[in-house]
Amino acid sequence: MFLSAIIFGLLGSFHCVGMCGPIAFMLPIDRQNTTKGFFQILSYHLGRLFTYSLIGLLFGLLGKGFYFFGFQQQLSIIVGITMIMVILFPKFFSKINFSKNISKLIYKVKNALGKELKKKRNDTFFTIGFLNGFLPCGLVYMAIFGALATTNAFSGSFYMFLFGLGTIPLMTAVVFLGNFTKGTFRKRIQKIIPIVVIIIGFLFILRGLGLGIPYISPAPVLDIVSNNTTCH
Repeated sequence: MFLSAIIFGLLGSFHCVGMCGPIAFMLPIDRQNTTKGFFQILSYHLGRLFTYSLIGLLFGLLGKGFYFFGFQQQLSIIVGITMIMVILFPKFFSKINFSKNISKLIYKVKNALGKELKKKRNDTFFTIGFLNGFLPCGLVYMAIFGALATTNAFSGSFYMFLFGLGTIPLMTAVVFLGNFTKGTFRKRIQKIIPIVVIIIGFLFILRGLGLGIPYISPAPVLDIVSNNTTCH
């Protein structure tokens, strides 16, 4: 399951380039000093990873509640179905608007980002990355679904951390080279992303079904315990 987080990050970074690429390219990095520039971009990524991990921790904690009450298998199936539905019926989900409070929060985040981009303090890059992580993104939402399907806060946080880790290579390239992913190659990747999301959705459904397939669809914990008890 954690492998899906890295895949989301790697492929999703092509989507992130279009959404967050301009922010990354505008980072006030010292391009004359390679060492300083490296630590500045590292700080930016650490800020994003911190935000993703924090979000994952919260949703992982929520997932733990489902696990505690025995709904983890059902939740995994619901998450998988939702992933597939979002890809197959995008028009339906696009009609779901943010509430006014969430819209105001996004507006404040964007304003804060604009102010931070004008600064060059030591904490500027971490702050920009931290704020960047809160901007709405379809692939982040998919990763959050994955974090929700985990069994505890640590797993949820680690899932989102791996997602963020997967976005680092391409986002780093954007900072130094600009938006170089235009053209046929990027279009091909964009076509692959929905297919990958659907495949991962099916994997979550299989995981929830508990078919006893190692690593892919392990048997429910209660079944394993009861079988062991019967043997003795």
